[in-house]
Amino acid sequence: MAEARVATRPHRATRVVLYVVVIVGAAIMFFPFLWTIITSITPGAGLTVAPALIPSDPSLAAYQQLFAERPFARVVLNSLGIATVTTLVQLFTSATAAYAFSRLPFQGRGVVFAVYLATMMIPLQVLIVPLFVELRTFGLINTYLGALLPTFASAFGIFLLRQAVNQVPRELDEAATLDGAGHFRIFFSVILPNIRPALATLTVFAFMGSWNSFLWPLVVLRSPELHTLPVALAALQGQYVTQWDIVMAGSVVSVLPMLALYVFAQKYVIQGVASSGLK
Repeated sequence: MAEARVATRPHRATRVVLYVVVIVGAAIMFFPFLWTIITSITPGAGLTVAPALIPSDPSLAAYQQLFAERPFARVVLNSLGIATVTTLVQLFTSATAAYAFSRLPFQGRGVVFAVYLATMMIPLQVLIVPLFVELRTFGLINTYLGALLPTFASAFGIFLLRQAVNQVPRELDEAATLDGAGHFRIFFSVILPNIRPALATLTVFAFMGSWNSFLWPLVVLRSPELHTLPVALAALQGQYVTQWDIVMAGSVVSVLPMLALYVFAQKYVIQGVASSGLK
């Protein structure tokens, strides 16, 4: 009995140390977001007032000024619409391509898939000029469609969903085939219900990538009323003076939708990453 108690003490000490490390790490990760909120409710923060951890006179004036003096509501709707369309189209294109790479045998399938994966190594900065020239040829500069077209396909999404489709037993496909189901019915009735965690994971990644995208919207969208949140936030910083309370208010507004989406899909994201083998 005494030996058992002695043996459990190191185990408890290890758990306590682990909890302390996790709590400290969570506090470090959460502090920048907390400081952003504090700065946004501190009038004049960054100009004549240094933000305090507990503001003496908190105010929502920065949020009111943000939406009253600037077309920020339109900017939020722009980002929300572009991110939503991008996510839905990427889900469709990635899921159908993943099914083809996993279930449809065709000559050169491995080579084509390897080429898709190789495109993940090409940075966006390399593609900016060719994409801009191509879209200018079709007259799509400064349009929503011009901002959307390059995001409709995702090599990462195809890779993620292909790994998930590979985890679905092929016996289910064979059973559906015996019942007279074709590829479309197998795809919608068998494959998609079994890869919902991976779909949720891709939803979060695609929405987050589009929501936070800065370089491409900055290049292709010229009119201020078409700008997305990252571009509009960059425009809030003046050349000589920056009203940091307003900038931080915009940052809080930009973070909230992503935070809500991740909280809603957190369970499925963890399952999707685990089942797909993504490291």
